[in-house]
Amino acid sequence: MRFIKTLSCAWAGLLAACGAPGPASTTATVASPGAQPATVAGTGIPISSSSARAREWSDYKLRAAQRIHAANPGETFAGPLPDPLQSIPVLQVHLNRDGSVRDITVLRTPKQSPQTLEMAMRAIRRAAPFGPVGHLPRPWQFNETFLYNEDLKFQLRSLVEATP
Repeated sequence: MRFIKTLSCAWAGLLAACGAPGPASTTATVASPGAQPATVAGTGIPISSSSARAREWSDYKLRAAQRIHAANPGETFAGPLPDPLQSIPVLQVHLNRDGSVRDITVLRTPKQSPQTLEMAMRAIRRAAPFGPVGHLPRPWQFNETFLYNEDLKFQLRSLVEATP
């Protein structure tokens, strides 16, 4: 529990230092031709073009997080992280060469609201496939941390960390 409070305080401080929270909307904004790039709502992070390959794992992970967020609009929330967080499942996603999910390994099982573990796995499967990974170094896998609030809506740590 102490770890969760410390993590929550750290995230809250990080978000406070970054400026005002984003809008309450949790859907992806799609840009029209000639307009600004589409962004993941509440984050200001542009949605990467699916036609361009990620050059390294950090880019791939960010694109995967954007895809998970966009594929689960009713299960996400925007704005500052609550203190404390309700649940923090951590998953490792193992991929096939084509970007489809081969397996999901649990790295951290939450003690509070254990049902969020299965919710997070479903969110990942809904967003798959994530794009080819054959050009990236093995192992073809990435970790994602789901940050759930008391309403059992999530933000992804990858997107929280990438927020400008």
